[in-house]
Amino acid sequence: MSHKITLKISGMHCASCSATVENGLKKERGIKAANVNIATGKAYLEFDEAQISLEKIKLKIKNLGYQATEENLMVGHEHADHDAVKSQAEVRKLKKRFILALIFGLPIIYMVMGGMIGLSMPTLFENYGETIQLILATAVILICFEIWSSGFKHLMRRQPDMNSLIFIGTAAAYFYSLIVVFGSILMRKTGMINLYFESAVFILIFISLGDYLEEFTKGKTSEAIKKLIRLQSKEATIVRNSQEIKVDISEVKVGDIILVRPGEKIPVDGLVIDGYSSVDEKAITGESMPVEKKNGDQIIGATINKTGFIKFEATKVGQDTMLAQIIKIVEEAMGSKAPIQHLADKVSFYFVQTVIAIAVLALGIWLILGYSFSFALMIFVTVLIIACPCALGLATPTAIMMGTGLAAKNGILIKSGKALEVARKVDVIVFDKTGTLTKGEPAVTDVIEVTKYRGNEILQLAASIEKKSEHPLALAIINKAKEECLVLSEVKEFQAIPGHGVSAEMENKKILLGTRKLLTDNKIDFKKIEEKMVFLENQGKTVMILVFNNEIIGLIAVADTLKEGSKETVAKLHQMKKMIMMITGDNKRVGQAIARQLEIDDVLAEVLPQEKSAAIKKLQKEGHIVAMVGDGINDAPALAQADLGIALGSGTDVAMETGEIILIKDNLLDVIRAINISQYTLKKIKQNLFWAFSYNAIGIPIAAGILYPFTGWLLNPMFAAAAMAFSSISVVSNALLMKRYKSRHN
Repeated sequence: MSHKITLKISGMHCASCSATVENGLKKERGIKAANVNIATGKAYLEFDEAQISLEKIKLKIKNLGYQATEENLMVGHEHADHDAVKSQAEVRKLKKRFILALIFGLPIIYMVMGGMIGLSMPTLFENYGETIQLILATAVILICFEIWSSGFKHLMRRQPDMNSLIFIGTAAAYFYSLIVVFGSILMRKTGMINLYFESAVFILIFISLGDYLEEFTKGKTSEAIKKLIRLQSKEATIVRNSQEIKVDISEVKVGDIILVRPGEKIPVDGLVIDGYSSVDEKAITGESMPVEKKNGDQIIGATINKTGFIKFEATKVGQDTMLAQIIKIVEEAMGSKAPIQHLADKVSFYFVQTVIAIAVLALGIWLILGYSFSFALMIFVTVLIIACPCALGLATPTAIMMGTGLAAKNGILIKSGKALEVARKVDVIVFDKTGTLTKGEPAVTDVIEVTKYRGNEILQLAASIEKKSEHPLALAIINKAKEECLVLSEVKEFQAIPGHGVSAEMENKKILLGTRKLLTDNKIDFKKIEEKMVFLENQGKTVMILVFNNEIIGLIAVADTLKEGSKETVAKLHQMKKMIMMITGDNKRVGQAIARQLEIDDVLAEVLPQEKSAAIKKLQKEGHIVAMVGDGINDAPALAQADLGIALGSGTDVAMETGEIILIKDNLLDVIRAINISQYTLKKIKQNLFWAFSYNAIGIPIAAGILYPFTGWLLNPMFAAAAMAFSSISVVSNALLMKRYKSRHN
């Protein structure tokens, strides 16, 4: 049986670490999918429980040099607070390490650099400088020993990581200097000797600073998920045994009756059974205006009751609530990979081994060319230190985390990194008609006067006869009469004639409302209104004829009306050079009428549910990248077949499960926002990858001394350490700038 799980991995320091864990897990029999994300520090796994156990997976990760713990996916403040506390503790620990390393390292830097800039040197430093450097450098190494320990362990396992590079470089500088110091003492040498304690110390100080700032900024990228978790109420007021009692949110069960007073947060999803209020749903849907709620209306947990008292029945609790599902989707999306990341992953996996080989090669070449060992050693250390797989590893996941968080804030759930990348490539967008472009409910669009009877009189008579009918078209007429505040009359002898219409009597006069067939059966001539009927029918409307006392007095046209934003959405997508198509099971006349209103490029009408996916497949075979937008169960196959499935939040659970992007607000303009956010996120990923690749491509040759024969200039290991530390920070900071994003189509 296939099972999905999220594991928290501790001990990972860079992209090569995550690549080691991921590749190690993928080799295990029974693991179907493994995605290890350095930015979140988590592994997202799918495995067959019959072939491999969770304990064996944890053991495999331990053998690779890391620790795995099960991620607690509960929703609630405790989860958010626990993660926040752990993150803050790690930040404090790294900050303390940096400050202590700086305190012990500054005297060494002063001793080495002070003389160069004309600073006076204390007598103690002049007489015992080498010994003081040795003691302080040893202290700094002990303070940062976690870096050495981790790097050494991974080196011994033949799985070198970023810390392995730091360990080799700083250990080489430290032990070389140590040997020189002891050699000079034993041989009683006096005068200047070349030491590299300051290189080892400065490198460890900057690496500590980089680790601290990176952890601090990485924490900022996951703020979106933390804010979502904290939205949930801590408790609920429920009615049990006719008593109002407050209980912890975890104790609420499906079927519980819950009371919510003005200003309180709605604890779980449910159905209003009493009361009337306006509810602020902005936190979940992004919709700024409060939504009116009355008996029978659905309400969403974590939204705020603004004005009235409401009583509702809990329908979804715990992991089943909309908030829990949103958190799950956003969390999985943040941990997912875009196809563009695979190149960075491959490079990262072989990166450290390659850098070690380049450093050893550079050391050998400079020695062969006749340069001193201390000169070649400095080159060796600089190459190891400047290399940075961290920037490569963080480039994509940090941008994806920010992009999906940004989308969620706007009421758009993007399920994966793949969806982000595909969205920007889409050239054809196919919309379902009913419930997507249209409201999916018939409404009165026209009331045509034929004789002396005015529009409201026609509507009042039609609604009076239809009030005993349960037909959808009848409900449309009754609802229109209610909107106009019309008082309905009593009718007698009501009769529904299936497929034809209805008849009744009022004031001893016969009333008919229905089709041409109904009039033909009652021997009533309708030639004079035929032209008007055809005109309305060509617009995709269903026309009913009203007859009172054997005289045609009016026409009522009913149609499925356009959703708000449909026309604007199609127009803006055309501006973005997208081809727009509509797919519907309705007849061609209705489909083409809607298409004309919206200026849609092409219509596929009279398409059966099972044929929708075939229509999408045909477009793909023609070379198009296709997005499908739908809301119903019958759209699910097409959503799955499309390169990008976009489901409306008001749609069925099946459609939402199948779609890769979910528009919570049911606002079609969010299709444009989703595409824009995707394009913006991919732009940031490319910027990050360009910086990360360029940094290493330029930095490593310079560190190896390629410019020295021409310019006499060498890169100091200390500056290499500073550049390496800030390369990762710059990538994360670039991702954090996404907070400033404003959609062009808001």
